[in-house]
Amino acid sequence: MAVDTDAEPAPPDAEGAWVSLFSGGKDSSFALYRGLERGLDVERLLTVHPDGDSYMYHVPATRLAALAAESVGIDHVDVHPENLGGDAGHDAGARGDAEVEPLERALRDLDEAIGLAGVTAGAVESEYQTSRIRALCDRLGVALYAPVWRRDPWTVAEEMIDAGFDTRVVQVAAAGLDASWLGRPLDRAALADLRDLNERYGVHPLGEGGEFETLVVDGPHMDRRVDIEWEREWEGTRGRLRITDARLD
Repeated sequence: MAVDTDAEPAPPDAEGAWVSLFSGGKDSSFALYRGLERGLDVERLLTVHPDGDSYMYHVPATRLAALAAESVGIDHVDVHPENLGGDAGHDAGARGDAEVEPLERALRDLDEAIGLAGVTAGAVESEYQTSRIRALCDRLGVALYAPVWRRDPWTVAEEMIDAGFDTRVVQVAAAGLDASWLGRPLDRAALADLRDLNERYGVHPLGEGGEFETLVVDGPHMDRRVDIEWEREWEGTRGRLRITDARLD
């Protein structure tokens, strides 16, 4: 599928309650922000908390999503699935399908409670993830709004910075991303360095290949900043932030 370098899709014409799939990372936060900016009635933020690795979901620092949701001022729903996709074994397709099941149950419950019109998602380029979310929305008969899907990632990164997002790197696992990146803001200086790393190692500007993960600590959609205290944990070629404390400023 071709990448559109600048055009952001308009939200679907679906009136009613929306749910934002929300990890607290930059992509889902930006999708939420764009949806709110365009008048979507987002009534719930929903976070799936994987217990270990996941093919479908953002993993690092999801426990802070509730704090970010409090700052946004929208009711938050936590989903803590047991044995997420574990029965599917090593079949990637079956694993992804299985991981969607607890999300679908949660959305069906919300549909009964508030009547869903649609779902926002921070999908960037992963057909594996997006095809399953799209199929889920089709089964529920609701719309999907994915404002960064297949757009030029450099443009999206610039838009996040221009909007005032304060995004911090909380995990890295790629050549060129050393321990100094942990806790670093994704600002214009970081974006310039990512351009160099993209040319040298192919690092994706939004970390779409798993090169890095993020947490949004402040932005135009948030009333209060999420202050975090942390320590770096480094394991040879990869590392993460261990969040020791977090509060709303």
